[in-house]
This record gives sequence, C-alpha cells and structure tokens, in this order.
Amino acid sequence: MSDDLLPENVPDNTDDKLHNLTTLDGLYENWFLDYASYVILDRAVPHINDGLKPVQRRILHSLKEMDDGRFNKGANVIGNTMKYHPHGDASIGDAMVQLGQKELLIDTQGNWGRPVTGDSAAAPRYIEGRLSKFALDVVFNPDTTVWQASYDGRNREPITLPVKFPLLLAQGAEGIAVGLATKVLPHNFIELLDASIAWLQGVRPNLMPDFPTGGMADASAYNEGQRGGKVRVRAKIEEKDKKTLVITEVPFSTTTVSLIESIISANDKGKIKIKKIDDHTSQNVEIIVHLAAGISPDVTIDALYAFTDCEVSISPNTCVIQDDKPRFVSVNDMLIESTNYTRDLLRQELEIKLKELMEKIFFSSLLKIFIQEGMYKNPEYENSSTFDLVVEVLTRLFTPFFQLFYREITPEDYRKLIDKPMSSITRFDFKKTDEQIKNLEAEIKTVKNHLKHLTEYTIAWFEKLKDKYGKGRERKTELRTFDKVEAAQVALANIKLYVNRVDGFIGSALKKEENVELVGECSDIDDIIVFREDGKFVVNKVQDKVFVGKDILHVAVFKKNDERTVYNMIYKDGQSGVSYIKRFSVTGITRDKEYDLTKGTKGSKTLYFTANPNGEAEIVNVQLKPHAKLKKLNFDEDFAQLAIKGRGSMGNMVTKYPVKKVLLKSKGVSTLAGRKIWYDDILKRLNADGRGKYLGEFDGDDRILTIFGNGSYELTSFDLNNHFDDKMTVIEKYDPAKVFSVVHYDGKSKNYMVKRFVFENTVIGRQTSIISDEAGSKMVIISGATQAVVKVEQLKGKTMVPETVELNLADLIDVKGMKAMGNRLSIHLIKTVELIAEHDDAEDVPDPAPDSVEDTEITLTGEDKNTQDAAPPAEPASSAEASSPSVEPPKKKIDFEITNPGDIDIDDQGQLGLF
Repeated sequence: MSDDLLPENVPDNTDDKLHNLTTLDGLYENWFLDYASYVILDRAVPHINDGLKPVQRRILHSLKEMDDGRFNKGANVIGNTMKYHPHGDASIGDAMVQLGQKELLIDTQGNWGRPVTGDSAAAPRYIEGRLSKFALDVVFNPDTTVWQASYDGRNREPITLPVKFPLLLAQGAEGIAVGLATKVLPHNFIELLDASIAWLQGVRPNLMPDFPTGGMADASAYNEGQRGGKVRVRAKIEEKDKKTLVITEVPFSTTTVSLIESIISANDKGKIKIKKIDDHTSQNVEIIVHLAAGISPDVTIDALYAFTDCEVSISPNTCVIQDDKPRFVSVNDMLIESTNYTRDLLRQELEIKLKELMEKIFFSSLLKIFIQEGMYKNPEYENSSTFDLVVEVLTRLFTPFFQLFYREITPEDYRKLIDKPMSSITRFDFKKTDEQIKNLEAEIKTVKNHLKHLTEYTIAWFEKLKDKYGKGRERKTELRTFDKVEAAQVALANIKLYVNRVDGFIGSALKKEENVELVGECSDIDDIIVFREDGKFVVNKVQDKVFVGKDILHVAVFKKNDERTVYNMIYKDGQSGVSYIKRFSVTGITRDKEYDLTKGTKGSKTLYFTANPNGEAEIVNVQLKPHAKLKKLNFDEDFAQLAIKGRGSMGNMVTKYPVKKVLLKSKGVSTLAGRKIWYDDILKRLNADGRGKYLGEFDGDDRILTIFGNGSYELTSFDLNNHFDDKMTVIEKYDPAKVFSVVHYDGKSKNYMVKRFVFENTVIGRQTSIISDEAGSKMVIISGATQAVVKVEQLKGKTMVPETVELNLADLIDVKGMKAMGNRLSIHLIKTVELIAEHDDAEDVPDPAPDSVEDTEITLTGEDKNTQDAAPPAEPASSAEASSPSVEPPKKKIDFEITNPGDIDIDDQGQLGLF
C-alpha cells in the first residue's frame, strides 16, 4: 500500500506485525521436535542408571508407596500410579503386567498371563502384586534418590531409582520412539553379577543373552548388542522316535501358538510334511509333531528351522537415555556403567551412614557432658528467660569441651538438649551411654574401612546378591554355534517333475500333455539341470512349464557344489568329425545360462552320456561305421582310465572315424575315494569340510556308531543331514570286528560288572541297550582300546580298609556276546572307578598287578577249613565318585590240601593269606 493512500493519523506498523509472525512450517517443526523429544526421553527408552522407562519407574514407586508387606490389587496400583503418569490406565496396566511376568521385581498373585503361550493376564481387578524382596533390597533408598515434582505438581517422584544391580540387562527392554528404537535383550542374572565382579577385578565383561523361554541361541554375531548385530534363536527339538518330534522350548519372541501356526503354514505350503501336531503344553512346553510315513526326522528338524518360527533371528539395538539424551551403548559398556553406578550408590550410602553414626555419638556426648557437668542445674541456665539467652549460657558452659566434638554445636543442638524431659536426665545411665558410644565408634571404624576399600565392598555386595537370589536363576538358553541350514537341501519334495524330451519342455504342469514322462519328485525351490543331445546343458528354477531345448538326454535336480556326481560323456565334434571322451562334474553355475560341453562347433553331437551319483565309471563298446581303411570296427573304452576334469575340458580323442553307436558293456564301480567325514562337536553335525573329529572315509553301506550315556547305542548313515544327541558319549565309524570293554552297574544284583564284546549290526536308527534294563543300572566306562586300564578305589573287609588297585579289563574277561552281563569287577565295596589308560598295542601294557590272594577263589580240603563272608555288594556311589561301576576280576579256582596249618593265616581284615 502506498504511503499516500494511508488514512491520516494511522501509524504504519506493518513491519512490526510481519516481524512477530511465525511461519506454519516452523510451527510444525517445533511441535514435532518437542513431541519426538518427549517420546524418546519420557516414554519409550529406558534410562541407563536404573534401566527403567518412566512408566515402569512410576509403577515401582507407587508399589513402594503402598507397600505394607501385603498384596495390592492391580487396579489399585494402576490408580495410584496415575498420580505420576500422565497417560491412561491401559498403558500402566500393560507395563505392570510385563514387569510382573519377568518374575524379578514384583511378586504376583493371580493370572498374570504367560509369555511362552501368549496367554494374556486377567483384568487388573483380579490380579494382585507387591514388591519382591529383591526389589526392596536393590531398587529403593530415599536418601540417595533425586526427586522431582510430578506432572501436576501435587506430588514428587524419582528422576531415577537408585538401583544397585544391572537391571536393564537382566530384564531386557524394547521400545519404539520417534526416529529411533531400542531393543535390549535379557541376560542371565548370575552371569551379570559374575561379570560385575570381574569388572571390579579388572576384567572386561563379555555378555551373551539368556532368554526366559530357553531354547538354543547362536550369538556369534551378537556384536555386544549393538546395531548390526544378530542372534539366531532356535527351539529345542528332540526326536522321541522315528515318527515323532517333541518341541520342549520355544525361541524368544515367539509363543507356542505362533510356532504351531507357522508349522501348519509350512505344511500347507508343502515345505514340510507332517501328519498332525498336538499341543500338550502345561507347566512345561510340549508340542508333539507327528511325522508322515517315510519322512526323515533329521531332515524335518532342519526344515522346521528353515521354514518355520522354530528359528528366528533377533536384531538387538541397545539405545538408552544418558545425560538427558539417547545414546547407543554396547551391553558390555552398559554393564560397566551400571557397576560403577552401583559402587557410587554404595559409597553414598556409606557416607550417609557414617554421618548418622557420627551424629549419634555427637548428641550422646553432648547430653552426657550436659548432665555430667550439671549444666541443667546452673543458675544462669535456669534463669534464662529466652532461647537466645539459653544458647549464650550453654555456649559459654560448653566452650572447654568444644575440641571433643567433630563439628560446631548449633542452636538446634541446644534446642534438643533443653527439650529433654527432666525424668530422662535424672535417670541417665553413664555406663550404658559409654558402651553405646564405644559400639558406635566400632561401627564408624567399619564404615570407614568399607569406604577405604570400596571396590572390595562392592564385590561383596554383588556376591551377597548372588548367594541370596541366585538360586533357580541359572542359564536357560543353551549357547551354540548353528550350522546354516540350506533350504534347498531340506525342502520337501512336494511336486512332481515331468519332461517332454522331444519338444524340449520341463515343468510340474506337463502331466496331461503328450510325449511326457515323469522325472521324479522335487521341491518348489530346487534347481533343475538339463543336458541336451547338442552337447549343451542349462540349469533352471523349477517352474510349471519352461522350454529348455529339444532332444533332452538327462534331467535331474541340481545340487550346487556336488563333487560326487560325475558325468561320463562321448561327443562328436561337428567341424572335424573327431569323437572325444571326457569325465567331468558340475559344481557352480549361473542359472538360465547355457553351457557347451563340446568344442562349440556347429553340428556337434553327444554320442553317449551318463550321470553317476558316486563317480561310477563304466566300460562302453564303441562301434564304428564301415570304412575301407578300418580292420577293427569296434573297441572298448573304460571311463575309469580317465581323470575327472572341469566341464570345459575338451577330453581325450576316441577316434577320427565316424561312430555308428556306443553301447554299455559293463557297469562300473565308483572311482572316487570314500567320502571323508568329520564330526563337529560344536555344531553336533557331520561335515566334509575338515571341521572337528575325523571319523574316516565312508562309502556304500558304511555306518556310524553312536554310544549314549544311558548305555545304549545306535547305528546311523553318514548323511550330512543327520542330527546327533547331546547325550552321546562316543561317535566313530562302525567296525563290526572292533572289541569294546564296558564297566556297568547292574541295578538288580547291585554289582559292578565288566564285559567285552563287539556291537551287533542292527537296523539303522534303532537304539539298543548294552546294559541291564533293571532300574538303577547304568554304564560307567566304555573303551574301544585293545587294553583299557582302570583304577578302582575299594573298601576291603568288615573294617572297610581303603585300597586302590589297577585292573586291565582285557585280563578280566574274554570277548562274549553283546547281551552278556559279564563278570563282577570286585568282591569289595567300590568307591570309584576311573579309566586311566588305553592301549591299542598289546605288547606295550605291563600287567597292572598280579592277582592277589583275596581275588582268588580257593577251595580248601582238610581239617582246617576256614571260610569268610565276602563284603556286601556295592551300591552305586553318587556323582563322580561312582560314575563308574566296579567289577570283580575273574577268580581262579584252586583245589589243594593243607598239610601244614601254619602255611595259612587270616589277617585282621578277615582275608585268607598264604605264607
């Protein structure tokens, strides 16, 4: 607007108005930042000091405020918490239930739900809770708490609680804020305390998660809980029998319901094949998976990990509030911060206690002097009409004693003196007061010593928590390294594959077309390899129908990196007419790309082709077309004479003359060495990569022997998909001629027995016991050495004299049947049996000790015949002391006649001796 158009006497303040305007985008930016800051600091992210979100802190503060030792209704706790938390009751109730389900800070009563099954808690009016003893010991101390006004200013609440324990790492936390999120995984209670103690002793912690649902976890990529880390968690699956699997623990963040739904979904999609699934979960998780007929339990276990929630991947992200801002901290650094914070809180508590003790001594001494010196009877004191005059008189009277006090006497101290009733002054006990002061001085000395050795005092605090609350909080999640499950290897062959060799089509939807034949079954994630007559091959994904080229020779499921499958081929070069022979394997390829196995010239053609899954090499007869220069029109070619080379090799020349046909003359055997197999004790799996214990070369019908701690054994194939039980004690290549020595305890006769035998060649997958089926029977020692030497601690005679003997098991008994009970190891009460040596060379082992007389059964004839009762049979000792049954060496039976009674004697243990 022009200045000329402005009305008279109207001031021009347009610039001022524009200066005071706030743009809309700036207004929203400020609101967004305020909201984001509020959500991060006051809602979603826990504080590093106490490990709590604001709502959790307010719930605990309310529970402490209401604490009278009895349970409080959940609804009452929620109502009281609303004085501090400016949100609805639903958010408070959910947070309270989550705290209660962690079973650490709140003692619960009623139905608080169950995370492992997904069951929700009852309504707040039906559940009750109170602070646990642990929470009362660890979480609260009003003297070291920093307070702030509540949101409405009517109450005060803690900024953070003085938690003297790494609570955040024990409980875990999860929250989504604006622009960031936090996910702290739970850790083991005892391990956290041990790590805190170790840090105070100078050792940096190395924490691994532990989940309340148990299961197995691979935390090799945990990355200390920071962004980018990953933890793979698996359900614990046991093979009940060859038709049944049992899931006993579920992965963290899943429930039994969601797990079952994922299994049913995988079955519907054809990834796995099960008959039915039952949920028997009550106190403990028990999900029964019934397998369909002919389905391998080992492959199904891997498939459950690959295609269902039996394996989940969890990505941690440890974000906490520190110094009023979000910060990403590793779990190990978080523990260090918590430990240092605990030590500082303990220092504050000691300093507060020291001050309280000194104040008690101060006032006791002040009162004692006041009475002892008769100051209360001083005329000036009695005649003082105002408090100021009292202070003046008492200050003058106490002046000679000022050096006895640790601080100055204040008017408030004098007020406490004059407020004392005369009755307490006249009955004052000087001796009792001196004793109290002496005890207080002793306490002060102790507190000062704790302050001087604060680190040791903090260690003692953590050890006290471990002793008091650690029972029953042992690790639940088993830490293991998982082998990667290749989905293609364990996917169920759920579709049928067909081929039209003439027209060049393959797929799963060709069944109703003409000139179609069934190739076999495969899974919907398999790759298919196709060889054609023109000497080319291609690998495609399984599809409904796909063109791969005419004149198909061979179709099969392609196994990547398969070096055992060898292809034998004779082809004719289209340019020169020369025929070549070659052997090759196909390992890595690019899908949908054609590869030429010939020299690549036009008109090249395959004359003979076979695929051999174990490197078999046959003999073929090559027949040539008649030619004037040829006298011999057929000859044999042995593929075994050829080296296995790459697929791009040209091969060896067979003939330069035209070939009429090539015929199979005789099938061959494998030219490959046996497959070298190792057992990885960490992964509990077989492998061909050289990891773990070498089991040997396997081929054909070779088997693996596994022996279990319960005294049973099982033969298995050397399939790399096999699973092995944690309770297995021995795994090796099965040798039907190898002799094993076993010491076992027979529950029926209550004797320790020894036997030697060879394992029977039983059906694959069948567990067979090699010891007695009687209750209490157990296997103690097993050895496959030619000579196994054991050390036996036994108690001899009625007076139980201890004796240690060494016995060579090979000397005690001959090789007998596997079902034989064997011989007794000893006639004496056995304390322990220990395997001390194993020798495979019979010549290297000296006899442990000649048979003693008491180990020989003697039949006496003559007038002086003495018999002694043998010691009672031995009961199995507990734990390591009797992990091994004792066995009696075979006794030699000797008949002789005593001609001189002086030649025999009975010692003080009641044993017969010869002299």
